[in-house]
Amino acid sequence: MTSPGNAGPLKPPPSLASRASLELSKTRIPHGGQSHLTVAENLPYRRSNPSLSSLFASTSTLPASRSISPNAGASPARAAILSPGARTDRSPSPFLDPQPNDPRNLVIRSLVPHVAIQASLDTDQIAKQKGFQGGLQEILRPFGEVVQGRVTVRDSIGASRSWGDFGIRFVGLGDGLEDWRPAGRRSTDSRPHSVNVVSESHPIEQGSPSKGLRTGGNIAHIEEVVGRHLSYAEMLSNNHVADYLNQKEFDNSPSFLTSPFFTLYFRRLLSGLPLTPHETFSHPVACIIAISSRNPSPIEALRQLYSSTNQGSQRLPVWVNNDYLRYYVLIHDEDRDDIVKSTALFEQMKRHFGLHCHLLRLRSSQCVPTDDDSVRMPSSEWISGAEELDEIQTHEGDDGIDDPTPCLFESDTTAIRTFVREMVTQSIIPSMERSATTWNDQVASRRRGIGGRFISLSKRWTGFGSGSSSRGASVSGSPGASSNSNTNYDPVQGFYRPDAPEAIMRKLADFAFMLRDWKLAQSTYELLRTDFNNDKAWKYHAGANEMAAISTLLVPQLMTSKMRSETIDQMLETASYSYITRCAAPYSALRCLALGVELLRVRGGSAADDAARWAMRLLELKIVGPIGHALFTERVATCFWARKGAGSAGWGSRRRKAALWDVLATEAWLGLQRTVQADKCLDNATTLYSKLCHEQPTLPFDGMEAFVEDLRRILEAHAATQRDESGEYSADDEATFVEEESEKLDHRENRKSLLGVGVAPFNSLDSGPLSPVRTTYGDSAARDGSFS
Repeated sequence: MTSPGNAGPLKPPPSLASRASLELSKTRIPHGGQSHLTVAENLPYRRSNPSLSSLFASTSTLPASRSISPNAGASPARAAILSPGARTDRSPSPFLDPQPNDPRNLVIRSLVPHVAIQASLDTDQIAKQKGFQGGLQEILRPFGEVVQGRVTVRDSIGASRSWGDFGIRFVGLGDGLEDWRPAGRRSTDSRPHSVNVVSESHPIEQGSPSKGLRTGGNIAHIEEVVGRHLSYAEMLSNNHVADYLNQKEFDNSPSFLTSPFFTLYFRRLLSGLPLTPHETFSHPVACIIAISSRNPSPIEALRQLYSSTNQGSQRLPVWVNNDYLRYYVLIHDEDRDDIVKSTALFEQMKRHFGLHCHLLRLRSSQCVPTDDDSVRMPSSEWISGAEELDEIQTHEGDDGIDDPTPCLFESDTTAIRTFVREMVTQSIIPSMERSATTWNDQVASRRRGIGGRFISLSKRWTGFGSGSSSRGASVSGSPGASSNSNTNYDPVQGFYRPDAPEAIMRKLADFAFMLRDWKLAQSTYELLRTDFNNDKAWKYHAGANEMAAISTLLVPQLMTSKMRSETIDQMLETASYSYITRCAAPYSALRCLALGVELLRVRGGSAADDAARWAMRLLELKIVGPIGHALFTERVATCFWARKGAGSAGWGSRRRKAALWDVLATEAWLGLQRTVQADKCLDNATTLYSKLCHEQPTLPFDGMEAFVEDLRRILEAHAATQRDESGEYSADDEATFVEEESEKLDHRENRKSLLGVGVAPFNSLDSGPLSPVRTTYGDSAARDGSFS
């Protein structure tokens, strides 16, 4: 892997290297294309728009406390992602950071059980009367992200542990379903043609735009979301509002807060997981089948809804295990129906369908903010990038002063929270624990013994030990059967059948991970790595390596550099190579490396160096867009800054490397014309260099000093232009303009750099003009906008 020490000469900003002098004007040159500032001016981003303020609150609000912890090297202070109505009483685990945006906390809260919703038409009508056009799913979705109270989970050895931040994800049947294979491998057997067929009993059209918006995995959407947040935050910074970008104006202490824009990028990367065969995190562990008290034939409606999920139009593809829990819900209309009749119907439901039933009492009338018992609807934190973009575009044109966020009656919110907690603690978690115990005893334990290893070797080299289901399918000639009788993997269709031992063990490992039993998950992923490699199931193999590394990093144990090199590095290398080269899955590779970088960084010490190295590898792969490139460049600096030295002199620290990457992040942000973000990175670099140079006015290395001065001059010129446009131009600015007009920079064109030989990721950094600065007495090309 190439290190920054072997990099080539550090080039000056293109807009400075191409001209002999810098002459500033008081007027702004019209650009041929729209910059981010022009776009922000055209968008109706106003502070008085409450809907936009709530959407951008995660990146335009400072955390409650800006104090830096003494242990900031392992876990720096973080910018809080705020969401209206979000819970703040989450209890930390024994080793997790209590900060809600700690990477470990984000990881375990993103990979959670998914619960599908199948509701009748009358149930959806009640939701629409309450003002929720998305049906029952829109009402329940935010309440599942954090279950009320503490949730107790048992691990594989029977030990119980309580969690205060356990959550689930409410999804629609088929949410996240996409064509995961090349066109030449499509077939009707792997994805039934009836998946998107509209059912009469189903309330939401399966081809509706909202269904596709809830699917994540699109890097371009994530980049655009972060770009919108950057535009809004920079607009607020010009209005001198206390936020992350202009925090230094309100607090003179140096700011090393984790960028809320990276936290947003990371959260959207883990939201809306696609439904794929090689991992089961997005496969439903349960399905809510809901009817209302208005239904004329409730028992028959429940049977039809169940049949549609089991064999009908709503059945998921064959590679999804259809043996998941069904949970029956009767919604009682408090405003119109009789509770006595609903109670009698509920008892009848329990006799027909068992104890996995619940009576949910809701009011059908719409709640308005002026009602005495109205409660603002909490917003969902885990939404896909496409869904957030749709929300932003929807609220951009709102001119009213009222916040359009819907409200619920306090009795409704209490009933929903009680329902979610009862379903999770009494049905979903016990069902997952029983399944994990059964699969561990009947399948995984046999593979861990000597007999299991012998069968694995025999299966690899001979026909002995192959799965009977695979041989039977091959003999019968059923579609999707493997042509190789020695493996359960179907290379034509690209998946394992859900009853294959490998598929069951992958589901066991994912269940253990979602139940936060990382030791069982890690040991099971280790077994699967070998099986998938023998079967040449490369995407399964990459996924097993990815989750084995993540599970190992989540286990609270000390790891030496040698252990990380032999386990974590090898797993991340194998996973990223398979995702990129063999599977052409850039989103999966980005998620894998981003998770590895963040979990290594929070361990501190020498693990922070590994985190920086993998972040640089991510940049080399070029799987992110321009905003992602700038964010991960900034992240490399954060990783190096997390490495603390020993003693009062800080021997072994990486402050100089952190400052270098902050300077590179400054150049990357300038290339995107995000000058406020660039100024913040340059301030961080200046602070680090001043500590290295013992508060000397200049840096001891001339090349970097000249480069930093060039960047600083561009930022100052842009700030002066903005002051001129906003009417804040003064006599002091005139003196600044006159002084800078006579300065020549041609002597810096061929300066030497201290970096050495070139490296690929840095070549993309000098890609055009970096600042909207124009010359007063330049040629016609400058007046036409070529020098921006």
